[in-house]
Amino acid sequence: MTTATPLSLRRIHHAAIICADYARSRHFYTQVLGLAVVAEHYRAARQSYKLDLALPDGSQVELFSFPGAPPRPSYPEAQGLRHLAFEVDDVAACKAALEAQGVAVEPVRVDEYTQRRFVFFADPDGLPLELYEAAPQA
Repeated sequence: MTTATPLSLRRIHHAAIICADYARSRHFYTQVLGLAVVAEHYRAARQSYKLDLALPDGSQVELFSFPGAPPRPSYPEAQGLRHLAFEVDDVAACKAALEAQGVAVEPVRVDEYTQRRFVFFADPDGLPLELYEAAPQA
């Protein structure tokens, strides 16, 4: 019997999202959420955009557009990736900033295990996004 070699995974490099309306989603992720554009490509053969966005720690979100992509089932929750969470210093302040830009945000909740605050909202295609409070600095 062969023993599996540890993969030594280091971190999540990126999460990929397929959107319905590229311009609307590009605006949301760059202007509302403030992610930095790393690269943007139009792939004519696929009639598809690929937008690489970065967070300050170097992790990335890839935003794709594909013509005719089916909508994501959300309610009831489907199997697969449940949501994408972003760490923030102040959940309440971020919630207020999103609401000021017209984004519907759920009430702030507290994680029963970590006691940190978090809140959910959705991107323009209904993809569940979460803001999760950073651990207190020691």
